[in-house]
Amino acid sequence: MAHHFRNEYMQTPVVTRVYITACVLTTLAVQLNIVAPIQLVYNFPLVMKGEVWRLVTCFLFFGYIGFGFLFNMIFLYRFCRKLEEVSFSSSTADFIVLLLFGVTMLLLTATLVVKMYFPGEALTTMIVYIWCRRNPFVRYNFFGLFTFQAPYLPWILVLFSILFGGSILADIIGIGIGHAYYFLEDVFPQKPGGFRILVTPTFMKKLFDGPQGDPNYQPLPEDRPGGFAWGEGQQLEQQQQQQ
Repeated sequence: MAHHFRNEYMQTPVVTRVYITACVLTTLAVQLNIVAPIQLVYNFPLVMKGEVWRLVTCFLFFGYIGFGFLFNMIFLYRFCRKLEEVSFSSSTADFIVLLLFGVTMLLLTATLVVKMYFPGEALTTMIVYIWCRRNPFVRYNFFGLFTFQAPYLPWILVLFSILFGGSILADIIGIGIGHAYYFLEDVFPQKPGGFRILVTPTFMKKLFDGPQGDPNYQPLPEDRPGGFAWGEGQQLEQQQQQQ
């Protein structure tokens, strides 16, 4: 069991692995009273006074260990990994630029528009939204409850937030910023006279992009022959063939 978990952990793409690990360690530190949530929140006046770590820590805490934390970790892990190992398999640097875009836009929103002390949930929604827009024909099975086309998933998350009495603000902001990235990266460059605005700096490509392709790559368990299909999408074409 421990060996299997270690293998799965090491096969997770590096950016996703680092982010998830940082989130779990931060949550454990709060759970064990090593740090207090108030020390992690985004607070612009305190940032200006030198507490710059808040620019990062506010994206690492998703609440105390419980249903909400596990729900966020599952979605963050799955969709961050999906994007990194498929859409950005040839460029880790481009994936980092995506995350930096999201983080920057969320911090600006939290500073100028509406207070968000822990915008990590909005970042997760942004990641989910981008994956869904890039996979419009995938049918997604939501925890075995029902199946729908991927583009509806972000709005299903909004609905669940309403049903469980949570705030939908983070979800709506995440969807908005995700759509902004999708438009700038996938739509506008394809229009007449369009061009890429979010160009990855050369130094980042040299620093983060390694050899193309990984001969030791292992797909997610449910993507392997005989694997499980929990929470995973299925191409419409494949589904029709099975029928």
